[in-house]
Amino acid sequence: MHSRLENYQQRVRAAMEHWLPAAETHPTVLHESMRYSTLSGGKYFRPVLVYATGDALDIDLAQLDGIASAVEIIHSYSLIHDDLPAMDDDDLRRGKPTCHKVFGEAMAILAGDALQALAFHIIAHDPKMPVTDSVRIRIFEALTRACGSLGMAGGQAIDLVSTGQQLGIAQLENMHIRKTGALIRASVRMSALCKPDLDTAILQQLEHYAKCIGLAFQIHDDILDVEGDAKVMGKAQGADKALEKPTYPALLGLEEAREKARELIDEAVDSLSSLGDVADMLRWLARYIITRSN
Repeated sequence: MHSRLENYQQRVRAAMEHWLPAAETHPTVLHESMRYSTLSGGKYFRPVLVYATGDALDIDLAQLDGIASAVEIIHSYSLIHDDLPAMDDDDLRRGKPTCHKVFGEAMAILAGDALQALAFHIIAHDPKMPVTDSVRIRIFEALTRACGSLGMAGGQAIDLVSTGQQLGIAQLENMHIRKTGALIRASVRMSALCKPDLDTAILQQLEHYAKCIGLAFQIHDDILDVEGDAKVMGKAQGADKALEKPTYPALLGLEEAREKARELIDEAVDSLSSLGDVADMLRWLARYIITRSN
């Protein structure tokens, strides 16, 4: 499974190289900053989910390169903006200085803006996506909802206004279903929409899987912020506590947070039972979420 994971990661990196403007293209500083943030490493977890879903549904992975690129480019834009002084004010990302530390705040904002636009350009123009215009619109809808006020941006807004406050578990889950979970769910959904005549029940099972792993992913991130190794994580440890952000360990305690993550992963794996062995990579990724060190 590790070699398959690496193949997916290499595949999306090559696909993004195809879509990203060359660093030498005018305006060069903007394109350098876009490439710096998208090609500087990372887990590429969301595009990996795109490909693993495609493999489970017997979709040619070449048909998913555009979607995989788009979700990672959206994720990169969100990280650039999250790291800004007006947001989480982080100096490190993936073991390197954050985009605004290298290129300045104004250029980092523009890089995020341009990446978001590029992601939708890819969905609109990728010739390899084997879909009708109506399905392409459904893919657009999934990505726009994941990015907007009902998804990632809304979750970040809730996070900002909740700093220093005590949230209940339902409020915390609502925030992270949007902030972290929305793009993870969209990654699975957009891939599945490329399967003609996919049974609605299978799509619902895949979406439930994605919802569960999205929450588990955030819980484990919260745990790593408490006890992770900053050198391994490639970013500061303890940042959430320093900013008085609401987290699962703060609300539940470390051991109960771990148990909550394990329960969500078990539920995610159970939701794939009807798919059989073809979904083994999705099951492996679910378990990987709560064992990773970064």
